Amino acid sequence: MIYITGDTHGHQDRFVAFNRYLKKGDILIILGDFGYLFKNNQAEHDFLDYLSTLPYTICFIDGNHENFSYLNQLPVTYWNGGKVHQLKSNIYHLIRGQIFTIDQKTFFTMGGAFSITRHMGIKNYNWWEDELPRHQDYDEAYFNLEKHHFHVDYILTHTCPKSVIYQMDQIPVKGDMTLIEFLELIEKITDYKHWYFGHFHIDQKIAKNMDCLLFKMIELETKKQYDTYE
Repeated sequence: MIYITGDTHGHQDRFVAFNRYLKKGDILIILGDFGYLFKNNQAEHDFLDYLSTLPYTICFIDGNHENFSYLNQLPVTYWNGGKVHQLKSNIYHLIRGQIFTIDQKTFFTMGGAFSITRHMGIKNYNWWEDELPRHQDYDEAYFNLEKHHFHVDYILTHTCPKSVIYQMDQIPVKGDMTLIEFLELIEKITDYKHWYFGHFHIDQKIAKNMDCLLFKMIELETKKQYDTYE
């Protein structure tokens, strides 16, 4: 089974809930702000070691709160047809602009967003320039979608198209503009079944085929919902 959930931000208690439902062979996909290796300290590495003992696979797209210095020094490899960084034997960072085929379903991934608190932080300590996609990320994303004739089963992003932000009664952030306008284009030209995103720290159905997730976990096959708030 494949499950989708929202930002985890390194909160270890989320896995208390996940472990109630997920079993051997399952795949959990986190919609950015994974955060279990943000400070790159021993406690976080110890927890990653624990996660590596779990019987299911953990995948995440990047959000705006990730340690990109750590992620980007990992070798790029391939998993289910797309580029990944492998943190542990069962933990994968799904790189931006990729299309993965999992259980005969296709997933387009596009992480990243702008940190509105970056002016209060320290660069390369609690925020990174790489929190936003680069030109080559956009080019690769478009190229991969074009190869699939702009048809995928699922779109997984951290933030969302510009028009959806207004629909949620949110105000677009200037630093996000290139990304959310790109996602607006993708929404218009791509045929997809469902779009899931995180970032806004709410659980909200946007449309019949679009959801913002935080604590809800969706089982894709049945659309059954689980609450993972502890």
